[in-house]
Amino acid sequence: MSVLEELKGRSGNACELCGATNELSVYEVPPVSTGGIDGSLLACATCIGQIENPETTDANHWRCLNDSMWSEFDAVKVVAWRMLSRLKAEGWPKDLLDMMYLEDATLEWAKATGEGLSEAKKIIHRDVNGVILENGDNVVLVKDLKVKGSSMVAKQGTPVRRISLDRENAEYIEGKVDGQQIVIITKYVKKT
Repeated sequence: MSVLEELKGRSGNACELCGATNELSVYEVPPVSTGGIDGSLLACATCIGQIENPETTDANHWRCLNDSMWSEFDAVKVVAWRMLSRLKAEGWPKDLLDMMYLEDATLEWAKATGEGLSEAKKIIHRDVNGVILENGDNVVLVKDLKVKGSSMVAKQGTPVRRISLDRENAEYIEGKVDGQQIVIITKYVKKT
């Protein structure tokens, strides 16, 4: 059974956030570590569009979170927490956030993208040209790098696909070079 089919069964073939029944698809909740049914939810195109593009967020659409924030599924609770955090300046979302309870691991997952933090507190990863890097981006090395603890040298121009960001340090990313997972300093990469 596919993830889509499992999510349709779990949700009763409706968006797990707003309840819409059309244009449904799987939304993998970032940062994607587990994926699958536990790391995903079934959402409509409207919800996914507003989650991925904060400037298009319509606060009234998200009044549905009053119900979906109580879901038994962590992926749904994480997205509800993130959207309420994004909208807390509206007033009513702050009241819902105050009522919401998440287990420590779920709260850490919810905070992983920096949603709800002021811009000054967010850890922002930038490449050599100042372009913002995100989980899953592809980069190219701009300098030959000696890999600590091995005799390997990662050559300039080497592509690194689907990087992951260090959540505690804006200067570090991780990626695979020649099949080996390494930590790379952001000033030595360029986003492609």
